[in-house]
Amino acid sequence: MILKALSLINYKNFESASFELDAKINCFVGNNGVGKTNVLDAIYHLSFGKSYFNPITTQNINHDAEFFVIDGVYEKNEREEKVIVSAKRGQKKVIKRNGKVYERFSDHIGFLPLVIISPADRDLIIEGSETRRKFIDGVISQSDKAYLDTLLKYNKTLSQRNALLKYFNANHTFNPDTLEIYNAQMHDLGSLLFKKRAAFLEAFTPIFKKRYEAISGGKENVKLKYKSQLHDAPLSQLFIENLKKDRALQYTSVGVHRDDLGFKIEGHPIKKFGSQGQQKSYLIALKLAQFDFIKAQSSTTPLLLLDDIFDKLDENRVTQIIDLVNDKNFGQLFISDTHPDRTEAIVKEIHQSYKLFKL
Repeated sequence: MILKALSLINYKNFESASFELDAKINCFVGNNGVGKTNVLDAIYHLSFGKSYFNPITTQNINHDAEFFVIDGVYEKNEREEKVIVSAKRGQKKVIKRNGKVYERFSDHIGFLPLVIISPADRDLIIEGSETRRKFIDGVISQSDKAYLDTLLKYNKTLSQRNALLKYFNANHTFNPDTLEIYNAQMHDLGSLLFKKRAAFLEAFTPIFKKRYEAISGGKENVKLKYKSQLHDAPLSQLFIENLKKDRALQYTSVGVHRDDLGFKIEGHPIKKFGSQGQQKSYLIALKLAQFDFIKAQSSTTPLLLLDDIFDKLDENRVTQIIDLVNDKNFGQLFISDTHPDRTEAIVKEIHQSYKLFKL
């Protein structure tokens, strides 16, 4: 799969911009604030229907404008595919593929597989469990439509159960039969998500470890641990055990929406014990493993976006990453960097065709 051309109208800092892209490597270089990352984010937007950095749609519209349009022309399976994402203030965002509007955004997920590696990935380490759950869900959803549908149904049922708990509290009432309807639905949906997440991590962890070993030169031992309350008991049982707590809190305290991932290096949490370089290597390994997993599952080579990843990595680790992406397994690559000379020197080592866009 290749993104052949990209055009932006009123997207973030761009009033109007067009790019004819190279089939292998595309570099966007320039000073901070010129919009390098915004170009990569527009490409992400075409795959996921939202920004990687700011999911609030109106905040991605240029300050002086009423709308934005992102237009991408792809080549996939020897066919040309045109995808347009547009948004207007006060109206719903629209995603079109070959002129046809998607009724559900979720139907588009996975059609244009993509992996982004960015300094913002550090949130996976420093933020709460929701960020890490989104990572798991994002990887699985790109190649498993049934998983995404189950997740959406689970989250909808969770909202309904929480609303019911609030209603009980506000009206000093309680109806166990009504609650049991949601419990049963969440048990079935949650159990399915738990099994799929566990199976995913079993397959994903060895790929991740191999990637980390390649980046770090095999110096450190790393682990991924799937944390879930469903390891201890079925969700139906957890609901019974936590009923008093849920009624007091007025929200659902147990379920797969509380799942988390443990990131460890040498047996210790990487957040506390990993150096900046180790943390960055860990995150890059996670994302490259995501690339490998999606490619294997979807039989389409994802686009790979490298946003400003060469800072804070020593020369040896940069070389390791470039050696990895010089592999024939990789398809089209997009790079942003503040140092044009550094970028060109690195890219020349890959011995592939490339374009350098100075913004």
